[in-house]
Amino acid sequence: MEGTSGGLLDRLIDELKKLPGIGRKTAQRLAFFLLKMSAEEARGLAQSILDVKERLRFCRWCNNVSENEVCGFCSDPRRDRTRILVVEEPSTLFAVERTGEYKGLYHVLIGSLSPLDGRGPSDLNVQTLLDRLKQGETKEVIVATNPTIEGEATAIYLTRLIKPTGVRVSRIACGIPVGVDLEYADEVTLIKSLEGRRELT
Repeated sequence: MEGTSGGLLDRLIDELKKLPGIGRKTAQRLAFFLLKMSAEEARGLAQSILDVKERLRFCRWCNNVSENEVCGFCSDPRRDRTRILVVEEPSTLFAVERTGEYKGLYHVLIGSLSPLDGRGPSDLNVQTLLDRLKQGETKEVIVATNPTIEGEATAIYLTRLIKPTGVRVSRIACGIPVGVDLEYADEVTLIKSLEGRRELT
């Protein structure tokens, strides 16, 4: 980009391009939108980003993002403590929660098995899940990893670990197209997937 302000704008565009799904054209559009914002609005946006980075953490029980040591789902006595829905990322948890149909607890793996990307079992938050199962409250683990090769491999791996504990393991039904991340699925599809879950063997 040319002009005296090119350096600053280019830096902003390069930073925006680091966001998922943002290419150069979109980043450029966003940069000019931010440029037209008032200084107060820009400061508010910048502060909210800093607050998220500085004040949010992972729940010590389920690995969901939380402002406290234990997230609102884990600390809510109204949740069904006999079921745990396992997801890859916190964003999927919120997509499921938007359906209003699931009332149990969650567990966030923070990723999936992907040997090609160098992600193995030790990179997932699996041990904390197994520790939760030892407490004896859980009757069913619903595996809701993405319907991708990595997600399926993770589901199989989890099943082999959980089955010996005696806890029922089920997999959400794939009314969701293969290759699509769960966070982008609509609520009806997610509800049908939850209702049609099957036991893993």
